Amino acid sequence: MSSIFNKIIKGEIPCYKIAEDANFLAFLDVNPNAKGHTLCVPKQEIDKIFDIEDDLYIGLMQFSKKIAIALEKTVPCKRIGMAVIGLEVPHAHVHLIPLNEMDEMRFQKKVSMSKEEFEALAENIKANL
Repeated sequence: MSSIFNKIIKGEIPCYKIAEDANFLAFLDVNPNAKGHTLCVPKQEIDKIFDIEDDLYIGLMQFSKKIAIALEKTVPCKRIGMAVIGLEVPHAHVHLIPLNEMDEMRFQKKVSMSKEEFEALAENIKANL
C-alpha cells in the first residue's frame, strides 16, 4: 500500500515543496512542531531508515544537511534539530525542526499556520538554498 509520502512524491497530494532532486523530496510538515518544520524523504518507498542502502542513506543525510542550512538562514532559531521517528508513516523520513526550546522536539506542541504563511515560508527557504 502506498504511503501518504509516496502520494506526495507522485503529486497525488499537494505539498509545500522546498526542494527536490532525482532521489529526495523536502517539504514543510503541515502539522509542524515549530515554524519551518520540514520533512526530507527518499523517493524510494522504504519503511525503516536503517533499511536504506548505504549510498542512498548518505545521500539523504547530505540532502537533509543542505535543507537544514537553508532553513536556519530563513527561520530565526538557536539550531536545527533532526529526528528520525518513523512510526507515524511507514516511509523513512527525516524531521528538520528549527529549535528555540526543547519542547519543539517532543512532537506534542504544534503551531498553526495559514496556507499563505506556508507558501511564503516555502518560497523563503527555497531562496536560501
